[in-house]
Formats: sequence, C-alpha cells, structure tokens
Amino acid sequence: MQRNIKLEIEYEGTDFSGWQIQPKLRTVQGEIQDKLQTILGHKINLIGAGRTDVGVHALGQAANFKTTNELSKNSIINGLNGLLPDDIVIKRIEEVDLNFNSRYDAKSRLYKYRIYLGRTAIWRKYVWEVLYSLNLENILEATKKIQGEHDFSSFCVAESTKNNNACRVFSAIWEKSSDELIFKIEADRFLHAMVRSLVGTLIEVGRGYFSVSDFVNIMEVKDRKKAGPTAPACGLYLAEVKY
Repeated sequence: MQRNIKLEIEYEGTDFSGWQIQPKLRTVQGEIQDKLQTILGHKINLIGAGRTDVGVHALGQAANFKTTNELSKNSIINGLNGLLPDDIVIKRIEEVDLNFNSRYDAKSRLYKYRIYLGRTAIWRKYVWEVLYSLNLENILEATKKIQGEHDFSSFCVAESTKNNNACRVFSAIWEKSSDELIFKIEADRFLHAMVRSLVGTLIEVGRGYFSVSDFVNIMEVKDRKKAGPTAPACGLYLAEVKY
C-alpha cells in the first residue's frame, strides 16, 4: 500500500550547493534522498517546497515522498537523523494524503534575512555583516511598497525571468535589536534570488544611495540592472512553508 510522507527539515546551508540535486555536487535533497533510499530499500523522489540556493539555510523546509515500505514514522525519522550529516536535521514527520505535493500545495512561504550591524566572529556564517550606518526610517518606508501584488522582475536573476513575475506579498517587516536587523517576508511565491535582491536594494536605501521614490521606480521599471546588489546567501533562511 502506497503512503505519502511529509518531512519538516532544518539545515545549515554553508557547505551545500543548494537544495536541488545536481551531478557531482553536495545538495540537501541529494543527501536526504540517498539516506531515505537506504532505509526504505527502494528509489524515491523527494519533492521539496522550495529550491534554496547555494549557502542558504532552512529552519522549516518541507518535502514529501511516496513509499510502499511499512516502516513506522518513528523508525523513518530516527533512521534518517542517524544517517544524515550534522548539518541536516529532520524536525518532524507526518503521513499525508496521497495527492499532497510539498511544492504545489504550499499557500505561502516565509523567509527571514539576518543582518548583523558590525563585525562578528561567531555568527559570520549566518548573517550579513553590514558596517555602514543606516537610516532605518527610510528602509521601513520603502519596505511598505513591497506589500501586495507586484511584478518583481527588478528583483530576480535575469536568467530566471518568466512571463509572469507577479508575486503577492502578504507581509514584509523588519525587527531590530541592539546589534541585528531581521527582515521577514511572506508571499505566495518567490522568484530566484528575490529576497536577497530586495534586501540588497533596501540596504542601499538605508545607506542613502536610493531614495524611497527611487525604490518605487526600480520596482516599476522591471529591470534587475537598476536595483541594488544581491545580499549574501549566508543571511537567508527559509523559515516556514504554510499549507
């Protein structure tokens, strides 16, 4: 009897060439799929909710696979966590409807981007170290323009531009502590490198290189060359996939 199993996954992306399987490269999907096949005794197709890039982390990636093996959920998760490397942990496991698809059934995805205001030895692999003084008020004002449905062509890798680059952003906020800024954005879909491009451009607003009206114009022209730099991958986390 066929079963459909959903996993919630946490991983530290520093040493991975992204989520998606690629020949001769170490990927998160490849590591998990390989260990699952060892445990289950047959080939499986692991479907991820999102394809994180090289160096991007995840707190709550979702993925599913189908199997005819009757192993209990506890045996599968314990076996996986016993075989997987230390930079991947399976947080939760559940059995879902056979028609469930981690990618296509997702209602929204939540990403976080962490910025450290200064230098840090301990957290340097997990944040973007920003050494400039920033006008947070301007950053917050520009961020308001992101919410709602817009064409985000100016904030995606040019090669990934498709016929429809519209995304509906449900929320986009910043949280500040004494030494850190955290950007949180939830949307129905994301374009390739969209969050990192937005963050890089918003930081340019904070530095004074772009005004808030410049930011709006950048959105409207739909040209990646007009936007700011792409923020480093190390600060980005896929925080949650909502269904």
